[in-house]
Amino acid sequence: MKISELKAGATNVTIEATVASKQEPREVVTKYGKRLNVANITLKDDSGSIAMSLWGNDVEAVNEGDVIKVTNGYVSEFRGSPQLSSGKFGKIEVISKGTGKAAKSEDEASFDDMEEGEM
Repeated sequence: MKISELKAGATNVTIEATVASKQEPREVVTKYGKRLNVANITLKDDSGSIAMSLWGNDVEAVNEGDVIKVTNGYVSEFRGSPQLSSGKFGKIEVISKGTGKAAKSEDEASFDDMEEGEM
């Protein structure tokens, strides 16, 4: 399945995609008083991108640049945009580890790698 095919209400979703970005984790308190870490990520494939939230142990296991497989996920709508979730019965698996950062373009890499004073 491709990201462009995902619509709010879809269930039993299985998809492989690259983690394009990952925000800093934050701690939230659930309505049951439990403290959990959550981090928002953006997944992308050749058809598009979709938001997803990582919870608990998945926050540390998944990083920017990784290719992950979500099995038995579902799509909901958050603030008017579709969002992929693994939910209670879904599974997130890291297929291949990335470099920890999204790939830089050649211009960005050469600019970032310059020593101070080389400009």
